[in-house]
Amino acid sequence: MKEGDGMKWQMPIGVDNFFDIRSKHYYFVDKTDFIRQLIDGHSAVTLITRPRRFGKTLTLSMLEHFFSVEKEAQSRRLFDGLAIEGAGAAYMAHRGQYPVLFLSLKDLKDLTWPQMLQSLSSWISYWFIDHEYLAESPAVNPDLRRRFLALKKQGAGQNEMQLALTLLVKMMHQHFGKPVILLLDEYDAPIQQAWEHGFYTECIAFMKQFLGSVLKGNRDLDFAVLTGVLRVAKESIFSDLNNLDVCSVMDAAYRDVIGFTPQEVAQMAEDLSMTTALPALKAWYDGYLFGGAEIYNPWSIVNFFRHGDVGDYWVNTSGNGIIREMLRHVTAETETDLLSLLQGRHVTALIREGVIYEDIGRDTDALYTMLLTTGYLTAVSRKRGIGGIRCELVIPNREVQDVYRFEILDKMRGRFSVSRLETMFDDLLSGNGKAFSELLGGYLRDLVSVYDTANKESFYHGFVLGMTALFVSDYIIESNRESGYGRFDLAIIPKDVSKAGVIMEFKVASREADMAAKAKEALQQIEEREYVTEFRQRGIQRVWKYGIAFCGKKILAFQGPMC
Repeated sequence: MKEGDGMKWQMPIGVDNFFDIRSKHYYFVDKTDFIRQLIDGHSAVTLITRPRRFGKTLTLSMLEHFFSVEKEAQSRRLFDGLAIEGAGAAYMAHRGQYPVLFLSLKDLKDLTWPQMLQSLSSWISYWFIDHEYLAESPAVNPDLRRRFLALKKQGAGQNEMQLALTLLVKMMHQHFGKPVILLLDEYDAPIQQAWEHGFYTECIAFMKQFLGSVLKGNRDLDFAVLTGVLRVAKESIFSDLNNLDVCSVMDAAYRDVIGFTPQEVAQMAEDLSMTTALPALKAWYDGYLFGGAEIYNPWSIVNFFRHGDVGDYWVNTSGNGIIREMLRHVTAETETDLLSLLQGRHVTALIREGVIYEDIGRDTDALYTMLLTTGYLTAVSRKRGIGGIRCELVIPNREVQDVYRFEILDKMRGRFSVSRLETMFDDLLSGNGKAFSELLGGYLRDLVSVYDTANKESFYHGFVLGMTALFVSDYIIESNRESGYGRFDLAIIPKDVSKAGVIMEFKVASREADMAAKAKEALQQIEEREYVTEFRQRGIQRVWKYGIAFCGKKILAFQGPMC
């Protein structure tokens, strides 16, 4: 949407109310064609799963303001000039004609089940207070009004709480004389919280009745739109719900409704006179594929246009519990996969969207399914597999790559700060081999077992390779690759040919006294076998060469002249 009449657009950071966006001159990316799509044909229950902070709440607020009979007066000018108005009078005739119940579960963040149950009781009370007119409505059954008052006063038990949504929808139907549109935001937020904090079973049992009773074959319901991050398996929460239409990150339906398309980002950059930033925005915040459509992270894009610089905006607000869970269950296989992902390569997994949280610790495919749906991976190819879709998965962009690096480092850094480890690799890339080896030696001494290091060149190779993949961005990491007259151990190849590259050869000494000879041997091998050939073929003229010897927890690096 273009600026006009001297008006300066504000970026709607943290603003997820459609009325505020439209009435207070915030920049708005027009997604109202979603309304036309729903009017043309919606399912009884539609579940749209997208990562956190991608605009799901604003999307449902937009639907509420369009359809709600209670907001008819407030919404009269909100849709002027938008796509839904351009779709024609037949679509606009639906505005303000339906009872709408819009609720969110995203703030249920308690650490125990009793605390969450108490919070649910409070939220139900707030919802009922917002609809207090129902307790006085002559059109509503008196028995229902008595149950309503008990829940409003928090005087009802758990069984009554589980039927609160069903009661509220039924009473609204009776009062307005029309079936209700239910909009439920972040339906799975309490379930993920329960999984992370150890009361998953209790939460699932409650939610199964709380949601199932209102969604299954309910004649008081016109239709429902739910949003969340994960499709929780039908057997665990949506039992017997055969009218559920799931629109996940893998599905084409509504694929560009949530998140920004490349065209929308380009228009924003033009409107805000920041088109030179588009390459950086693509590297940092693009890379998602929803139903095959290219999508940018909207939270990070809006924050960039507000602050004027790239940064880790989304990963600092979304919570990274799923990454920590991955690291808690790390195996040799997932460790290798992580290394490949950090080097920009793909991993292959069978995606089964009906997983349950309990599968994650015992099923690698379930873990990758979760990483895909929560926005930490994206699928670049797919084909039908046995029991699911076999996908090639990659880290979508630089921002998400940063969160992997940080969480992995936070787990493994010991007493070292992340900044000190970053300094270690800055020394490596700038040719300060002595400082690099001293810091790496200290890290080996503190964190690595002598039994791990005993005369195993493969251990040292893998250790340095893994550390390098964590810290070195904007470089290509190659291991055991043929170059010149042999195979080098490790090369760090800059994507920018004006920068210097690094080549390393490792040797293991059985005694500390032999370390100097081994380091010299490694450096000589780099020279004699012309390992720099790989760099020359890529147009890189400057290369730092390191011959590195290990012995137990000791390290000695010899540095050759830059070539």
